Amino acid sequence: MRLNNYISASGMCSRREADKWIQMKRVKINGKIAGLGESVNPGDHVVVDGKPVRPKKENVYIAFNKPVGVTCTTERHIKGNIIDFINHKERIFPVGRLDKDSEGLILLTSDGSIVNAILREENEHDKEYLVTVNKNIDDTFISNMEKGVKIFNPVKKKHTTTKPCKVELVKPRTFRIILNQGLNRQIRRMCSALGYEVVSLKRTRIMHIHLNQLKTGKWRDLTQQELKTLLKS
Repeated sequence: MRLNNYISASGMCSRREADKWIQMKRVKINGKIAGLGESVNPGDHVVVDGKPVRPKKENVYIAFNKPVGVTCTTERHIKGNIIDFINHKERIFPVGRLDKDSEGLILLTSDGSIVNAILREENEHDKEYLVTVNKNIDDTFISNMEKGVKIFNPVKKKHTTTKPCKVELVKPRTFRIILNQGLNRQIRRMCSALGYEVVSLKRTRIMHIHLNQLKTGKWRDLTQQELKTLLKS
């Protein structure tokens, strides 16, 4: 978490006022005078004028293995919404989205300060998927997927070519793909443009955070190392 956010979360002042305190060298992290833009990691000790600073409430950061059929929305009136499914005691929201008919890893948090850093396209954070299609995959399909596929962008209302990506054949009808782009239903639309239909799609990794052995429908807190790396992104 950014230092000014951390101080503000304690209720001591606004983020703008916190920046002034930092510029006045009134703030220390682990005994060292802090600078503007620094981040606070789990376990760090922050003081202002020698007095410890602690947020009123620890933020929540979790990894969830979303089942097919769960919708990534905070709107509780929508049946099968992700918030009701997880039923966490804190108020959390998904970071990004994963289609209702897709499964796999999605992050949820109560910390709004990290969302843009993770989702901002120019940051080019990797996301990895395992995809099965309706017929055998040939070399042309792999090559075209990697180079970029021309698909219609409904937001900009025009065709766009997807960014180059990494694709690896796993089985005759299954491939692994690593994207650093997040267009709506991108993989399904890329496959469709090349004459293939997606049968199943599972996200297995977001940046450095892996799904691993997390069972479908279950969630876990991020580890200290995962969180430390995430907050530095």
